[in-house]
Amino acid sequence: MTKTIRSLERGLQVLKALNAAPISSLQDVHRLTRIPKPTLLRILLTLEQSGIVSRRLADGRYRVSSGLTRLTRKPDRYDRVAEAAAPVLDRLCQKVSWPSDLMVPAGDHLEVRETSRTQSPFMTYYSKDRVGMPVNWLLSAVGRAYLAYCPEHERKKVISLLRKSDRQENWLARDQKRLDEVLSETRERGYGLRDPAFVGGPYGTQAPDGLAGMAVPLRDGSRVHGVINIIWPRAARPIEDLVRDCLPDLRAAAEEIVAELRGHKSV
Repeated sequence: MTKTIRSLERGLQVLKALNAAPISSLQDVHRLTRIPKPTLLRILLTLEQSGIVSRRLADGRYRVSSGLTRLTRKPDRYDRVAEAAAPVLDRLCQKVSWPSDLMVPAGDHLEVRETSRTQSPFMTYYSKDRVGMPVNWLLSAVGRAYLAYCPEHERKKVISLLRKSDRQENWLARDQKRLDEVLSETRERGYGLRDPAFVGGPYGTQAPDGLAGMAVPLRDGSRVHGVINIIWPRAARPIEDLVRDCLPDLRAAAEEIVAELRGHKSV
């Protein structure tokens, strides 16, 4: 009787677990498979090096890579963007020390899909649940950078949605003249900055996060895949200094992410 391959069986167990719980910690996968953690780590590392599994930069959780999810479930186009961005944001943080976020559209707000805040040696606001956190479109640096460069039909759709909102922080959607000026200024500058009145933090909160930031879009021709930033404590450095020292690296990171995405036609 032909014997089965035990290591392959265990690898398939892990993939089934990750398909059932797409973003999982080592403990989550262990709970679902009951495979000993030392063995599980070796399996996950093998799958990661084979491009079948990737690890989220923000919290170290595992996910099935976007190439495989196309075979197992309906893909989210931003899965691949986050996967491409993670190693680039890690290297960017190592170079400039300040952390970055990747944010993508999510209807009436932007959503954090990846972050290098855990990799930065500097103290900035961080929550283990930051991935998935909603961020305001019109007052944030990331929102302004995205809207300034995305296709006109997409921009109009977002603004129309925000115009119907009763949230105080969406007031700019009802002042088309000022909004046009803000986005024109952003395009002329080449990067997004926060509105002076924007306190940051989770969408809809009034607690200031004490941060400053600049953001650039992931531009691929007329298309925008998302937006990345560099953030730092407002009191630590003037914006002008960070723009001078870090903007070239931020732009290079954006170009690297887009170049990686161009290799995946389905994105």
